[in-house]
Amino acid sequence: MKKLSIFAVTVLLANSLFAAERPGIILLMGDDHGWDETGYNGHRHVKTPVLDEMAATGLRLDRFYSAHPSCSPTRASIITGRHPNRCGTFSPNWSIRPGEVSIAQILRDAGYTCGHFGKWHLGPVKADSPTNPGALGFQQWLSHDNFFELNPVLSRNGAAPQKIEGEGSEVIVDEAIRFIDQAEKDDRPFFAVVWFGSPHEPYEGLPEDLALYDDLPESYADRKVSLTDIKTGKPTTRPFRDVLRERLAEITAMDRAIGKLREHLKRSGLRDETLVWYCGDNGVPSSGRLDIPFRGQKGLVYEGGIRVPGIIEWPAKITQPRTSDVNAVTSDMLPTLCEIVGVPLPDRPLDGISLTKLFDGSLTRRPQPIGFWMYDTSLESQRQLKPTIPLELQEGTTPLVKMMAGKHTRSFRNFVHPDFNEDDYAGPRAILDNDYKLVVDGKPGGSSEGELFNLRDDPAEKRNLLQSQPEVAARLRKQLRDWQTSVLTSLTTDD
Repeated sequence: MKKLSIFAVTVLLANSLFAAERPGIILLMGDDHGWDETGYNGHRHVKTPVLDEMAATGLRLDRFYSAHPSCSPTRASIITGRHPNRCGTFSPNWSIRPGEVSIAQILRDAGYTCGHFGKWHLGPVKADSPTNPGALGFQQWLSHDNFFELNPVLSRNGAAPQKIEGEGSEVIVDEAIRFIDQAEKDDRPFFAVVWFGSPHEPYEGLPEDLALYDDLPESYADRKVSLTDIKTGKPTTRPFRDVLRERLAEITAMDRAIGKLREHLKRSGLRDETLVWYCGDNGVPSSGRLDIPFRGQKGLVYEGGIRVPGIIEWPAKITQPRTSDVNAVTSDMLPTLCEIVGVPLPDRPLDGISLTKLFDGSLTRRPQPIGFWMYDTSLESQRQLKPTIPLELQEGTTPLVKMMAGKHTRSFRNFVHPDFNEDDYAGPRAILDNDYKLVVDGKPGGSSEGELFNLRDDPAEKRNLLQSQPEVAARLRKQLRDWQTSVLTSLTTDD
């Protein structure tokens, strides 16, 4: 008999331990849904009874972060367990890179049936795209290249897009329910990723949801905000009161759809053995900013741009309500799920860690810091870089309201980076350890020396401790630089 290595034996044992109780796994994510926009976090108007119940009965992650202050990069972090700059997903509409190892590929190879529903935004979802959900391990998908509102136009498994009548969040939840039911009939564990198009602007709500917010203060109308016109797809300016009413209606509709999914799990007898993880993909945009207790908003590496709601339910393993103040990030999802299922991590640099010890409260301090970095994409236009993917394969097909570059579809990009130099370290960036956060170039004209905050004492990032705590700043500055070097090495070598 051929001898097995210690590593192989360990993997086999891990797989055997989990084979009999591999849980169903559902990852839910709101689009532009910030930390404060839940009832349980104290928003003065929004109605989110389902998320509030999840936070009250499951594992509430009070210090949960998106890996980036915008959407496409954060999604790449979930799929890969890595900071998005490692694979060139620098900003919205920058695709993921073929060759990345995805959580869906890992779970598929472990016997799961994997489905994606809703916003993809890591490349086109069409059949010939090398970065569509199927190429990243999902056997089924009903997805959009970007975001969507009521009556969404979606592509099923890469086919030509088709309009589906209904409220957008409910449409993709209904599809996820059908997927889960089929997996149960096939006696297969399921992995469902449900990425909502709400509450991203432009906003559009059902009459019954809009009516819930008819009594917003009249004074809100004095403020004007910029956003996309729902009819033309072009920029417009409207009273904040009207915009907020529509935004909150979208959040409530999304919340209700999540409730429908949870109730289906309960009726089907799947609730206890299903892990449900909800989060946002970045902070609140300017068009929805109201009660944010933090500095900044979407697009900034201050807390308001990257701190998002995070909740995990798994009644069989998280048996009592728990609130965690340990720093956690979307890159942690892949390592956490790998440990739960009992499969080894991909053999490449990861930025996330497993959070399974949060389930019983035994993890009280994060063992490594979290890095945030908005790569300076202006550098890309100054170089003649080779596209990672032929440009025709990067053209999206699913239409959306918002126009960009004179069209209602999206074009993606990703480039080969053969080397890097000092300029590549630029861009707003931050590093967060258990207590302190160093922000460098966080705002236009910011100092390269950075700003230092103790988030435990100053979550609003009002008091810069750079002068009074120089040794902490120096330590974090070195850690940030070393981490950036690791990220750039991944970017240029394709690991």
